[in-house]
Amino acid sequence: MSAVFVTGGSGFLGLLLVQRLLDAGHIVTNIDLLPCPLQDPRLQSFVGDIRSRALLDQALAAAPHETVFHCAALLAHGALSPSEVYASNVEGTRALADAVAAAGIRNVVYLSSNCLWGRAFARPVREDDVPAPVEPYGESKLEGERILRSRAADFATTTLRCPTIIDEGRLGLLAILFEFIAEGRRVWVVGDGSNRYQFIYAQDLIAAMLLAAKTKQSRVFGIGSDDVGSMRETYQYVIAQSGSSSRIGQLPKGPTILAMRAAHALRISPLGPYHYRMIASDFVFDTTRIKADLGWRPTLSNKEMLLRAYRYYQSNRSAIAARTEASAHRRATRMGIIRALKWVS
Repeated sequence: MSAVFVTGGSGFLGLLLVQRLLDAGHIVTNIDLLPCPLQDPRLQSFVGDIRSRALLDQALAAAPHETVFHCAALLAHGALSPSEVYASNVEGTRALADAVAAAGIRNVVYLSSNCLWGRAFARPVREDDVPAPVEPYGESKLEGERILRSRAADFATTTLRCPTIIDEGRLGLLAILFEFIAEGRRVWVVGDGSNRYQFIYAQDLIAAMLLAAKTKQSRVFGIGSDDVGSMRETYQYVIAQSGSSSRIGQLPKGPTILAMRAAHALRISPLGPYHYRMIASDFVFDTTRIKADLGWRPTLSNKEMLLRAYRYYQSNRSAIAARTEASAHRRATRMGIIRALKWVS
């Protein structure tokens, strides 16, 4: 049994991580902007902003922590301004790095993102590919990597570059897709839907985080599922397995992306620059390094994990609609202008 510190432990992935750590017998300290719904005598939660050094020092003093899992981050969609997203994620990581060094903790596991890039790749993306983010969230994650890398003399950091994290309970933008399927609406792909965009099963990601916590070396890994498949194939699998009457429709790539750009500029869409650049693009991480170095393996394919998330949505739709005090990935994102597409589907 050891004491571990989690930032963002009240969010979608954070809750799953905290529960798994508790189940393994660890003492857990969590800090998040939202209260943690979990109750356990080995869990102590602090509500507040990780930019507060005083709060971080207080939380880190709660136990002799061996590892920090840094999951906290504000997302790029929603009511927050791009500058607020960037400032919170960057300054929060900077404050955490200072507090971790002062507390003498020697190991950090940091969740980064595939949003470090905003273009398609014709091959799997490697750890040595130079990042080129196109919006504040990706820029903030890249700057977080730089901040933690600069503290190598104080602590080791394992950085996990994650694609979209999916499991039961994952909502956010996915809730829009799920609503279309649940109501038998046409599900749209941009272009012919042959693009391959990788996901990661939340429990597989947590397994990698726990393995990384044991190594205490500074490394960067791309992570994701093995069986990616095309977006058309993935959607069709969920539709067929759920018994929905939805069908797949195609939107022309060029005009659709222009419309998405305009909708974002007018602030009537939850989709931003990353989404309209990647909605018809290929992006798959090369997971050779993490498999070799950590002995990690994924367990679910894209289509299997998306089906699990959809079935959760289908079973809990009324409760989901009533949620207000939940993290961005545990509540449904507002459709905005996408609702107009729904009514013609």
